[in-house]
Amino acid sequence: MTEQTPATANVAGPIWDDDAPRAPQATAADKALFDGALDAARATGNALDRAEHSEQAFQSGRGGLQEMVFDRARADALLSVASSAASKAATALNTILNMQV
Repeated sequence: MTEQTPATANVAGPIWDDDAPRAPQATAADKALFDGALDAARATGNALDRAEHSEQAFQSGRGGLQEMVFDRARADALLSVASSAASKAATALNTILNMQV
């Protein structure tokens, strides 16, 4: 006698029914929010590149100390904000993935 698993026992049709709820589609607002997050990440990367360029210019005598310090402080602030946002997003995703349905 063959043993039936719960997934195949007395199943007349496909396991997934067409009446099952569907995942919501992304809206324009969702896409705009995601694009904003990507733009912020790009801005942080650009600020870090500019800070590095300012440091190299100062070391070679082509740039000023004030510009270098300002660019580094701006890059550090943007990196701190990006790090905090990434941490909150990871926490939210972890919470969602650990939900029991």
